[in-house]
Amino acid sequence: MMFQRLNQTHGPRAVIFIRLLVGGVFMSEGIQKFLFASELGAGRFAKLGLPSPEILGPFVGAVEIACGALVILGLFTRLAIIPLLVVISVAIQTTKLATYSQNGFWKTLHEGRTDYAMLMCLIFLFIVGAGAWSADARLSKRTNGS
Repeated sequence: MMFQRLNQTHGPRAVIFIRLLVGGVFMSEGIQKFLFASELGAGRFAKLGLPSPEILGPFVGAVEIACGALVILGLFTRLAIIPLLVVISVAIQTTKLATYSQNGFWKTLHEGRTDYAMLMCLIFLFIVGAGAWSADARLSKRTNGS
């Protein structure tokens, strides 16, 4: 029953565009954490003062890749969004809000626009689901006997 409720979606077909955007950005960022580990992965996490960057960097990269792919497919979308919400919230806290006092309101707002947009898109997908063109919609139809 809970599985059915998580996969239900009443979103229109156009939700696929939000899924492609969100999933694509997270997959790209996750891959780059491995390709450019010293700049965007463990090295960046160390500069930010995050604990165990050599473990956290690859872990976050793997989460971004796996959950981004699930979002693109529209498979277990709401479940995949939960870790991405954590990732984007930590990113906003450590890279944007942490420098607010140095950069001021407008510069912080400018630098955080992508993170904020991703956060809003994740919340949107969590609310409406993956949309009509998704694996979740197909699974929902199959489990409902349609």
